[in-house]
Amino acid sequence: MKHLKKIPPFYFLILIGLLVSCKVSPQPITYGSDGCHFCSMTIVDRQHAAELVTEKGKVFKFDAVECMLNHLKDVDNTTIAMFLVNDYDAPGELVDAAEANYLICDEIPSPMGEYLTAFGTKEGVEKAFKENGGETFTWPELKLRFEVTD
Repeated sequence: MKHLKKIPPFYFLILIGLLVSCKVSPQPITYGSDGCHFCSMTIVDRQHAAELVTEKGKVFKFDAVECMLNHLKDVDNTTIAMFLVNDYDAPGELVDAAEANYLICDEIPSPMGEYLTAFGTKEGVEKAFKENGGETFTWPELKLRFEVTD
């Protein structure tokens, strides 16, 4: 305990700051203000945005799932802790990209023109598919289509 008394309080504040700043968690997207890391467009669409968080806690935000997938071609995917996508049926709600279901359909436009939409539930994508047609994908199938390797 004597050694702790010799350490100035300033160092404890620095340590706490470092511990808090390395937290690996998503950040809310500020729609209309945040820019897409891949294409630099302002993120405005609450139904198509995406986000990834690295193991070191750095957050990258995207205006569309296709921008995130294209970004993944240029980075080491093993350094990514979280892949998140907006649920089309719950605008603004980020869900785990690996658990989401996807639809590519000309009837549901996305910001970058790939017509790619994520759904948080299997029922959501099935309903959209019945109403609009298109092609459904899982996360691994979508990564193959976009030629993203792990």
